[in-house]
Amino acid sequence: MKATRPPAPPRASNGLFEVAPPPVTIAPDRRRGRGATLNQSGRFEALSRDGFDDGWGSLDELPALKTEVTLETPKKIITRNKSPDISFDRSINPYRGCEHGCIYCYARPTHAYMGLSPGLDFETRLFAKPDAAALLETELAAPGYEPRLIALGTNTDPYQPIERRYRITRSILEIFDRTSHPVGIVTKSALVLRDLDILTRLAERELVKVAVSITSLDPKLARSMEPRAAAPHRRLQTVETLAAAGVPVAVMVAPLVPALNEAEMEAILERVASAGATEAGYILLRLPLEVRDVFEAWLEEHYPDRAQKVLNIMQTMRGGKAYDSEWGERMTGTGPHAWSVGRRFEIAARRSGLNKVRKRLRADLFERPIKSGEQLSLI
Repeated sequence: MKATRPPAPPRASNGLFEVAPPPVTIAPDRRRGRGATLNQSGRFEALSRDGFDDGWGSLDELPALKTEVTLETPKKIITRNKSPDISFDRSINPYRGCEHGCIYCYARPTHAYMGLSPGLDFETRLFAKPDAAALLETELAAPGYEPRLIALGTNTDPYQPIERRYRITRSILEIFDRTSHPVGIVTKSALVLRDLDILTRLAERELVKVAVSITSLDPKLARSMEPRAAAPHRRLQTVETLAAAGVPVAVMVAPLVPALNEAEMEAILERVASAGATEAGYILLRLPLEVRDVFEAWLEEHYPDRAQKVLNIMQTMRGGKAYDSEWGERMTGTGPHAWSVGRRFEIAARRSGLNKVRKRLRADLFERPIKSGEQLSLI
């Protein structure tokens, strides 16, 4: 490995332009089962590091990338937001980074704040918050706390593979169950069924809703886009099992990528409605910051025949740019193609019987936890 300063913009030299080489792709054998092909440095780093062949075959000797987990000790666990285009104002993320390796994940750039790459580091160098449940209980016990839905899985999946070992998400749900606090979950993992006992108790009190993300019904496409997430048929089974147990289920058809999975939208909605989902939503592919380079490199490797078509259509839905973060537009895009996708979704959802009623969770049952040493009320 060598350390160099990030490449400068193209510059003229003797009448010719010197163009910086593209980021080095990590060898397939080292990233087996991973989504990203790159591991470029984050945008805050003063130096960039690329692998190079020194003539001694050193790159061939590097081992396959393994998942590393670092324990994190934050002071607070509830994150608040003021975004006008999402339906909740607070969330919890038990983990940083995500082993699912979804190539399109809009959370990838957050790894740059840890001095790590939004590429393969995001999928292999993870952070867990084992004290999350204790922190949550303390925050819920704070005087003046007003209960409102808390979302799990807004940045990274709360049921990614390492949850089997750390069980942080389950410990958080136990607090919600004990305090009768409303919670919404977003996941693409069948592991959520492990906690069906808690979820059914919450559902009986109208305190939970689970949103399952289904990007494609094509196993091959799903495996390349989301290498360590549950297969499409397992997600459909998860929807069916949750619904049969009385847990309200929504489905996110997200992200929709033109010329890749967009044509499956109607079929997905029909299948999830048959499985018992009652609500559905969609989000257009988002490519903020480093996600653009990671996604484009993956697209060129896996679907070179349609890569340019995908990117060209995306630009028509983003005002001629790769991405537009404007509130109210970042989720659904603009322009004729984006409008057409929106109308198709509305028609298909209505035909499948979805979104007739939006489930609202209760907040009036909340019981503030009693902190250790605190005197109980006589009333």
